[in-house]
Amino acid sequence: MKNTNIIPRDGALESPWQKEIALISHVASSLTGDYDCLIVGGGITGLTAALLLQKAGKQTIIADAHCIGFGTTGGTSAHINTFADTTYKEVESAFGEEGAQLFADAINEAFGLIRKNIDHHQIDCDYESKPGYLYAENGDEAKLLDDIYNGAIKVGVAAAYTSEVPTPVPFKKALLFHGQAQFHPLKYLTGLQKAYLAAGGVIRENTTVEKIKQKESLHISGDIRARAVIYATHTPPNINVFNFECAPYRSYVMGVKLRSGKYPDALIYDSQEPYHYVRTHNIDGEQLLLVGGLDHKTGHEDPEKAFAELEKYIRKYYHISDVKYRWSSQYYVPVDGLPYIGKMPMAADGIYCATGYNGNGMMLGSIAGQILADLAAGKQSPYEKLFDPGRIKPVDSFSEFVKENADVAYHFVADRFGLHKTDSLKRLEKGQGKLVEVNGKKIAAYRDQDGTIHALDPVCTHAACIVNWNSEEKSWDCPCHGARYDTSGNVLTGPATKSLAKINTESQP
Repeated sequence: MKNTNIIPRDGALESPWQKEIALISHVASSLTGDYDCLIVGGGITGLTAALLLQKAGKQTIIADAHCIGFGTTGGTSAHINTFADTTYKEVESAFGEEGAQLFADAINEAFGLIRKNIDHHQIDCDYESKPGYLYAENGDEAKLLDDIYNGAIKVGVAAAYTSEVPTPVPFKKALLFHGQAQFHPLKYLTGLQKAYLAAGGVIRENTTVEKIKQKESLHISGDIRARAVIYATHTPPNINVFNFECAPYRSYVMGVKLRSGKYPDALIYDSQEPYHYVRTHNIDGEQLLLVGGLDHKTGHEDPEKAFAELEKYIRKYYHISDVKYRWSSQYYVPVDGLPYIGKMPMAADGIYCATGYNGNGMMLGSIAGQILADLAAGKQSPYEKLFDPGRIKPVDSFSEFVKENADVAYHFVADRFGLHKTDSLKRLEKGQGKLVEVNGKKIAAYRDQDGTIHALDPVCTHAACIVNWNSEEKSWDCPCHGARYDTSGNVLTGPATKSLAKINTESQP
């Protein structure tokens, strides 16, 4: 049974992917019993792993705290590349020539897996092959481009210098990567979901897995029992080693109409820090230019300002007739540049996870699904050592490790001071959220459009940092480890698993 409601996402802003999609309503015939594998999370990693395991004859169940596609897969800009944010030269420097080659092989295999799924399961997801362009605007960026070119060629990734890029931005040097691609991420995810259900897979939405108990060879969560568990939750829940090895970032995207009606038929990237990315997609029968960038650590900057700066950048180079969409999404940056995929450190045997995809979730999420499916089935993967979550950090990543965790410590202490004192919650405008102090008590307060105040304890339930208000996505975001909550205090994204405590404001002035 299908309907055409908008698929919910982990933020108030609507992405174009949510609108043009049909939800799949399903009732699982069997929810209890023993499973070969419990997959926690219904994004691209979880569904890829679950489908592969189910097709291999394993009985699996997906548990998602919200619904399929609710998280980052529903907010991605959906670029599919043969290169990644961490360059092949950077990987070679930290993990050697063999590591760089394995990284390239993994990305190439992920690319092929996406294409294979689309062909085999006949998924109509707007998949298109496009050329990719990466350009430099100054001398320093041009040197970086040379490093990227040399690193790509060394691992067999086709790249070439070019003097033509379909961009209005002046540039000094540019690279061309043939055979890149793009698609509609939620149409692809829905295709995987249909195939998974047809193969006998079970899905339980609105099911939060807070912790796993172990009894002999079984892992138990509520009434679900499984021989293996895969955390495909973008970052594993609760306190764990990844809180110190991955930093949460948000990226901003706008979908705009151009007056000229001429849209670039390519994937385009500049070399700024953070970089901008551009592509075209047809949504509801109309062409849109999707432009993203202005990334910053979650809960650290003003999202309103980020969108304003992104729109300013777009208007500088393009003649816009209308801004149709604006939304943001979250990703995790690993301290040593590579994702963590495999057996979860300091956990029982049979528990696996994947996190730290940087800005490359479509490729790395897909290969993570393949790796995790292999490991959960008792097989080996050629990539398990490279992406091993328990690996020792390369020496040159130590300074980044110290910097990120010093930042966490700073916010843990500093955010307990300097809250906006106010003599009344009445000053809150409709649609506004704010950290306030009333009668000596710190409150995360939001007034909805009906005038009702939603007051919450601002202490994040994950690691006790103080949350900050995200005025664009209407969420409370933790600046330490990226947990996010809605205006009622419910968890939107982990690693938190418990809601913010509600505060009664009836006695407040």
